Amino acid sequence: MSAGAPLPFKISVLVFMHDAQGRQLLIQRTKAPNKGCWSPIGGKLEMATGESPFECAVREIGEETGATVATTDLHLFGMISEKGYEGQSHWLMFLFECRKPLAGLPATIDEGKFGFFSRAEVETTAIPDTDRILLWPIFDQHRRGFIAYRAECDPGQPLRMTIEETATQPNLD
Repeated sequence: MSAGAPLPFKISVLVFMHDAQGRQLLIQRTKAPNKGCWSPIGGKLEMATGESPFECAVREIGEETGATVATTDLHLFGMISEKGYEGQSHWLMFLFECRKPLAGLPATIDEGKFGFFSRAEVETTAIPDTDRILLWPIFDQHRRGFIAYRAECDPGQPLRMTIEETATQPNLD
């Protein structure tokens, strides 16, 4: 990273949701970051109110999909610290899997339109490069357990990942 003004640090959640057939819910984002790409739902914590990552995930699910879930429907399976994402900011992201399936496709919102994708279809969909390289493999390997990792996202450099902690939890379903 080059010297200069410090980058802002943002704290957010990403929530992996699915339907009864196990297809993943993604939103095609109309706003940065990842404008035009398909991503799991999520958003930034309301830090001024002391919102926890679990509370944020419940709120974002309600705001973006209209679904009502409880914190007990969520499993925190990962935490990612991304340094210098797109050269714009640092992110601390909490990754959740929602165990409560969605009944149907949510209506389009200002942030984008929704689609359900099989896990195989995600691989051929326009998703952010960092999601393809880091996020989806982490989902595949650790969604039933837990992983914490740090990603170095310096522009013009290859992505570098350092795993800081992993744990497995059998049979959360």
